[in-house]
Amino acid sequence: MSHHTEDNIASKDFTGNWVSSSRFLFYLQVFIVVVFVLGGCYRLYNQRYQGKPDVKVQESSKYVPDYK
Repeated sequence: MSHHTEDNIASKDFTGNWVSSSRFLFYLQVFIVVVFVLGGCYRLYNQRYQGKPDVKVQESSKYVPDYK
């Protein structure tokens, strides 16, 4: 009876069942990759280009300069 309970405990243990642990680690890696991709997309969305800024350019440094 004690041998049967040891097999039962080993099959439920994370380190004892190679198939179950590898499946768990695979899904954990997939979840982490998805979280990083979505986090990167969210950060790129928040820091996106907001449009053409209104920059004051000195008149003499334009392509066609305008001197006074």
